[in-house]
Amino acid sequence: MADNSFSDGAPSDSLEAAKDASATEKLTDQVMQNPQVLAALQERLDSVSHTPSSYIETLPKAVKRRINALKQLQVKCAHIEAKFYEEVHDLERKYAALYQPLFDKRREFVTGDVEPTDAESEWHSENEEEDKLAGDMKSKVVIAEKEAEAAEEPAPRGIPEFWFTIFRNVDMLSELVQEYDEPILKHLQDIKVKFSDPGQPMSFVLEFHFEPNDYFTNSVLTKTYKMKSEPDKADPFSFEGPEIVDCDGCTIDWKKGKNVTVKTIKKKQKHKGRGTVRTITKQVPNDSFFNFFSPLKASGDGESLLPSQDEDSEFTLASDFEIGHFFRERIVPRAVLYFTGEAIEDDDNFEEGEEGEEEELEGDEEGEEEDDADASLKKEPSQPSECKQQ
Repeated sequence: MADNSFSDGAPSDSLEAAKDASATEKLTDQVMQNPQVLAALQERLDSVSHTPSSYIETLPKAVKRRINALKQLQVKCAHIEAKFYEEVHDLERKYAALYQPLFDKRREFVTGDVEPTDAESEWHSENEEEDKLAGDMKSKVVIAEKEAEAAEEPAPRGIPEFWFTIFRNVDMLSELVQEYDEPILKHLQDIKVKFSDPGQPMSFVLEFHFEPNDYFTNSVLTKTYKMKSEPDKADPFSFEGPEIVDCDGCTIDWKKGKNVTVKTIKKKQKHKGRGTVRTITKQVPNDSFFNFFSPLKASGDGESLLPSQDEDSEFTLASDFEIGHFFRERIVPRAVLYFTGEAIEDDDNFEEGEEGEEEELEGDEEGEEEDDADASLKKEPSQPSECKQQ
């Protein structure tokens, strides 16, 4: 009887399998008859069939061979481009020496060490005539009162809080500054950019010069950005010019109790055996602009992040590179315009103009398409010594 039970079971299983297959086939037929499903499948097939890589795969072997030859030429172009940027860096170094006397004089005016002459102070603004007319309409009594008040107040030395005001004006920098950083930054007297010496690996140093203050003993804080201008061996076609690959900060010699990059917290600990409780104090990291001088590190080869670094660390390092580049390219060369806000307004206007231009171009393209359609119908178709590097 047992044998009969097994022999009877096998046909039963086969019958069930056949029923399942038939049901699946019917369901597939129903789905394939749905116009929306068919349209989605066709769209998917069209997108796959028209990708560049799929097109290359269809080409004859002889054509693929020639494409590989073009890629070799492209790699050679990338290496020539890298040499071009190395010479650009040499030019930057050359012209930095020409800019520096002007930047030195800027520092003297800002700090009040030198008073500009009348000729150096002469500047004709665009709104000068409007300002003159408005001034003529003021009451002579009010003007006299203001002149008397001004005479009573001593003239400030230089341009007070020049660099600190720039930090406040630029969003990228103001986001880094905490309230307790502000009194320190008010002692900042100058920011300089120093390029690497000829024959040395490409890099630049940001120097932050401070007057004597109650917070640290350094006169200069430095941040060195190391750069690379050569195509990546593994991905040479990704080369788009020099890139920052790593950076080094410096040790800040904080005076006792003045280190704003750490904060002291109190923590209670309970003894496991006796049950007694004690309070300990512990220093933990604190948000501060001055963490800028203790950067995250890239890997030793300067090409990639450490594998253990998470996405937040990668973002932090990328932001650090962006800030260093912004200091070098924008803040230091155009400091007075960021102090007055004119450079910020120019940046905003430029971005808005780009968007407007893009919209206008899109409109033109649509117009051209319409014109083409009408036509077709008609036709029938060095680190400085003041700071210790970390």
